[in-house]
Amino acid sequence: QMKKQCDQKLLIRMKTECVPCSLNLETQCPAGYTKITNGTGIPDCRYYLEIKTHTLSFPGCRHHCMKEFEQPECCQGRWGPDCMGK
Repeated sequence: QMKKQCDQKLLIRMKTECVPCSLNLETQCPAGYTKITNGTGIPDCRYYLEIKTHTLSFPGCRHHCMKEFEQPECCQGRWGPDCMGK
């Protein structure tokens, strides 16, 4: 019996919203995602505060998250919803 289904493993990465680094310790990834950064995360972003007529920009932190996802795919030479051969 030849294998009909050759699922592809996909890694989906995303970053959480930029917040003050001191607050980022508590930040969680969305459901289903795994946090791949530790502590206060990565200080690679800026967040904005609006004060009356001014918008101020501050350096902030965010976390990187990852999710493994299996994409169903037929093996080579097979096709259709049931991955049938010739």
